[in-house]
Amino acid sequence: MQTIFFKNKPRIIGTGTIAGPKESAGVVGKYVDKTLTDDKFGESTYEKAECKMLSFAINKAIENAGLTEKETDLLVSGDLLNQIISASFAARDFDFPFLGVYGACSTMAESMAISASFVNAGYYQKIVAATGSHFSSAERQYRYPLELGNTRPPQAQWTVTGAGGCVIAPSGSSTAITCATFGKVVDFGITDVNNMGAAMSPDIGIIGI
Repeated sequence: MQTIFFKNKPRIIGTGTIAGPKESAGVVGKYVDKTLTDDKFGESTYEKAECKMLSFAINKAIENAGLTEKETDLLVSGDLLNQIISASFAARDFDFPFLGVYGACSTMAESMAISASFVNAGYYQKIVAATGSHFSSAERQYRYPLELGNTRPPQAQWTVTGAGGCVIAPSGSSTAITCATFGKVVDFGITDVNNMGAAMSPDIGIIGI
């Protein structure tokens, strides 16, 4: 009962991505639409940069889908910050409804599952599912502000500086979303506050494509 199957198999018809300098230095770099050379993206704070990255990813997904803003029905998005402020502020840039979600590391899978459910049921035709994060804003949120100069232990994970979005529609020639699995909250007893990867990895969620 944890997995739902989409009879109409909604399609991902466009994507938009942006990543920071560290993320783009690896194999991921050649796949993103835009690579940042400045992790503040020309803004005065990391939070503003995160919001700007998310807006870029949403715009790019709509553009790559061959759509306009007026042809978009809904934005389902979230981020890692309190009150999902990056997604909420990014939503101000667009003239379509916004549904905010929060799932930490599973936010993208959650937004895609909800979007695919709406499209599969015929409630909406074109939905943008998106999320974003920034290493420096997440450090302030979950650990210590960078200004304090705390030493990071070798095993500490690094939150992604980047954002991504995709447009989900009833039909198209691209990837289909066939199902979604919703998990349960399970305490694995992780006590190392620096090991967020072990604590969050079971929370990723599953989307069938």
